[in-house]
Amino acid sequence: MNNILIAITGASGSIYAKLLLDSLMQIKNQYHELSIVMSTNAKEVWQTELGNNHYNNYDAKYFSPTDFSAPFASGSAKYNIMIVAPCSMGTLARIANGISNDLISRAADVVLKERRKLVLMVRETPYNLIHIKNMESVTLAGGIICPAVPSFYSNPTTIEDVAKTVTDRLLDLAGFNIESFRWGK
Repeated sequence: MNNILIAITGASGSIYAKLLLDSLMQIKNQYHELSIVMSTNAKEVWQTELGNNHYNNYDAKYFSPTDFSAPFASGSAKYNIMIVAPCSMGTLARIANGISNDLISRAADVVLKERRKLVLMVRETPYNLIHIKNMESVTLAGGIICPAVPSFYSNPTTIEDVAKTVTDRLLDLAGFNIESFRWGK
């Protein structure tokens, strides 16, 4: 059974984190434990973009970004999935270069070293060469880069529908069985 960590950074795109967590609440039978760690900036961005602090309302274990005693700071805890959504370019850079200066970057380092699943939903545009090289480094180390680029095959009609095309993709990449639009069906 999966143990999953959702990390939320201060990049714009709190709607993605919210929709991802909402979806995870609907598929609780597919994981054993859900943990959440948010950067300080992530909380500010969430409040700015969504106008609330409902990030505290999910049935999950919450950890401070400075809590290096969190179970997923060690490979022995058997957290097998980590999704960073949204993932700032600063967080990407720290992960790509092995700089574990907070719990998010430490947990990502553990997931990579243990050859487990790491999915980074990067949220920036345009990319500079440093961003691209950092994405290459994470990919070569075994991580998956999933830019926050929605699809429109399903003819979404609301901003939530558009954003959900990205969060559904994140859950697919993480290996969850979800109901979503499938091309050709």
